[in-house]
Amino acid sequence: MALRARSVFFCNHVVWNPFKTAHVLFSTNNQRQLLSKQPCKKLKPPSEHLPWEERIADVVTPLWRLSYEEQLEVKQRNQERILSQLCGHLYGDPTSITGKPNFPVLPIRPSPVQNGYRNKSTFSVNKGIDGNPKTVGYYVGLARQKNIVCVNGDHLLNMPKKHKLVARCYQEFLRLSSLDPCLLFHTGGHWREITVRTNAQGHTMAIVYFHPQTLSPEEVVEHKASLLDYFISGPGSVCQLDSLFFQESSMTRCTHEESPYQLLHGVSYIHEEILGFKFRISPDAFFQVNQAAAEVLYSIVRDLCIPNLTERTPSGGTLLDVCCGTGAIGIITSHRADKIIGIELVEQAVEDAKHNAALNNVRNCEFIAGKAEVVLPLLMEDSGYTHSGLTAVVNPARAGLHHRVVRALRNQSNIRRVVFVSCRPEGEAMRNFRELCCAPDPQKKLRGEAFTPTLAVPVDMFPHTPHCELVLLFER
Repeated sequence: MALRARSVFFCNHVVWNPFKTAHVLFSTNNQRQLLSKQPCKKLKPPSEHLPWEERIADVVTPLWRLSYEEQLEVKQRNQERILSQLCGHLYGDPTSITGKPNFPVLPIRPSPVQNGYRNKSTFSVNKGIDGNPKTVGYYVGLARQKNIVCVNGDHLLNMPKKHKLVARCYQEFLRLSSLDPCLLFHTGGHWREITVRTNAQGHTMAIVYFHPQTLSPEEVVEHKASLLDYFISGPGSVCQLDSLFFQESSMTRCTHEESPYQLLHGVSYIHEEILGFKFRISPDAFFQVNQAAAEVLYSIVRDLCIPNLTERTPSGGTLLDVCCGTGAIGIITSHRADKIIGIELVEQAVEDAKHNAALNNVRNCEFIAGKAEVVLPLLMEDSGYTHSGLTAVVNPARAGLHHRVVRALRNQSNIRRVVFVSCRPEGEAMRNFRELCCAPDPQKKLRGEAFTPTLAVPVDMFPHTPHCELVLLFER
């Protein structure tokens, strides 16, 4: 079966079993529960006899064999089961997954674009099917079984053509380079993965990661020059990069502050538009990977944070945007609020957020750099922010919110609504949900009035994968 192309997030450690993945719910106690008794005939378990393009598609885009309507049905059932389990924990039966949530769960909102939707892809470098260690793509296999193979992602449905082109060119560059790739830090080598970011206008940013090992600064400069020459004047110029960045680091992941992104060519930023607002995107700034679905998501979040313009009042119209990234939610909601206060860990993202507010002529947003678990409690002690009717919106990473952030939200009586956006509600976010809604617990310092889940809206941000975003409204 022919596949089209695009790439999701980095699924490089697990060999996928579609029989299990598409029909199970990942519960908070890591037990898997069947969603249906009959397996879907369109799903085919991976086999060593399958073509490699199908095997990598089964890893990165597990639902690609289903029609889009069937994918949405699977995701809707997943979300309903997760929320049923939440209700079980809150109301006395933590093992229950068979009931229905006792609050409305709206039908999943589909992504307007199903193929080629990702605006960010990260490609690994490792041994390919033919054993060549300078292969760029995605992993099939398990590290502990030492059977990882790096497979080209040209046939992935969720990856745009431009990302595939850059990946192919980077592979060609590596094979021309005299330096070895860095497969494992302790075994040497230098060239690491590449990240490609694009926007709806087709502008392209590439970020190449490099381990210096024992190279001298002069040697590193020489190899940076060869990379630049390849992509700007050589065969890689076909990629028409608007930005080429280089990050030199001996760490697996690091921020711009820890190891600056060095601009080798082009502009420092690309821009994306969401619901009529423009946003600047720097190399490491968070931005939703599906621009069209992000418009759906942020429209829902905006309406839940401040339901309509008539509710805007002279006081009490402050929105706390926790884990605000580049400020998208706050800026999009700004015309309905008196004040937006955004909190974000990544300093460069905060700078982007401030720039984005100015770019859109938004003057009622304040963005603060720091850990939310530190900033939010201090903010709540400030008398300027203790007026009634506060709403908080939280959009944390997969690890969920720090327990001190949950405590600050819970113990601030003037926060009456929390809009929680989660890409993995069955994981650590479930602990957050339970702590927001449980009875007061002095041992955990959860003394405030409990919240109650009142509405849930799934949004499909990641077609062809089991994942989606879940927007949950909590009120008290």
